[in-house]
Amino acid sequence: MFRNFKMVSKVVFGRGCFSQLGDILQEKRQGSESVMVFLADDVFKNGKLNNRLPLKTGDLIIWVNVDDEPKTVYVDKLTTQVKKHMVGKQDRHPSGVIGIGGGSTMDLAKAVSLMLTNQGSAADYQGWDLIKKPAVYHAAVPTLSGTGAEVSRTTVLTGPQKKLGINSDHTVFDQIVLDPEMIANAPNPQRFYTGMDCYIHCVESLEGTYLNSFSQAYGEKAMDLCREVFLTDPEEADDKLMMASYCGGMSIAYSQVGICHALSYGLSFVLGLHHGIGNCVAFDYLEDYYPEGVREFRQMMARLGIDLPRNLTAGITDAQMEKMVDVALVLEPLWENALGKDWKTIMTREKIRDLYLKM
Repeated sequence: MFRNFKMVSKVVFGRGCFSQLGDILQEKRQGSESVMVFLADDVFKNGKLNNRLPLKTGDLIIWVNVDDEPKTVYVDKLTTQVKKHMVGKQDRHPSGVIGIGGGSTMDLAKAVSLMLTNQGSAADYQGWDLIKKPAVYHAAVPTLSGTGAEVSRTTVLTGPQKKLGINSDHTVFDQIVLDPEMIANAPNPQRFYTGMDCYIHCVESLEGTYLNSFSQAYGEKAMDLCREVFLTDPEEADDKLMMASYCGGMSIAYSQVGICHALSYGLSFVLGLHHGIGNCVAFDYLEDYYPEGVREFRQMMARLGIDLPRNLTAGITDAQMEKMVDVALVLEPLWENALGKDWKTIMTREKIRDLYLKM
């Protein structure tokens, strides 16, 4: 059976297109008490963005903090906050949830839109296709590019027992607004780490056993754009990085990522490392698996003067190490994509532990 996967329904791209957000949302407003919920990264709270949001009377703006990786308990807290805001309103649910920020903020917006219509805790839905009811309308405005969160069918969350996404067709955004001006002032090394998430997506997709012409076409284009952005000084670098993120996300939508992302999940769960940094830390030790990709990655690091954190696993307990290995091993599709159906005979717990010890 071929996979019939869900894509973002509507996309607008171009410098300045953020100004269209109000008109786009107006089409989704139902009745005089319609509510839009804006989840925006709190780094923008006291900046110009605050005055540019198309807020109307009754709308809710929540400035979310993403200093830590998104957690299921935070999703539950935000969902409760939205539900309280809707008490006494004409409609049970808001007309839409809009995420404005990087990958973590977009993941929170996706998760909240799902949990408004599905009972229980976000932790109950960590896995594949556990969501049964469609989310409320949800849209995204990326302010960082690279994660591919704007197009993916997952919202990556850290729960009580694991770091694992809510993977579902219902997770996919209904609308994305891709305005390169929104990522123009992203600082390094954050911009680099997020961009490398895209680059590593491409390496793992293009060298994976799940590769097909669909994922290859998007992956090769995203790879070319990443090389332009991080190995040269192209005009419209932000435009190119934004499209690299989109294409990279589309590439893994019909294939999968691999070893680096599996290891990164373990680093994030136990050490609290952000996803982009975790990917970079892990990828730098994967020469045996992705030799050309690691070589080029190091060229990009050297060119931009990036110094990765080192000795992160020095001094961790045996229990912490075992938990990191457990979290990585849960992600079976990633290992199969990287190493084939017999991956369990190739990648043992001991090998994963040895890789972590190098970090």
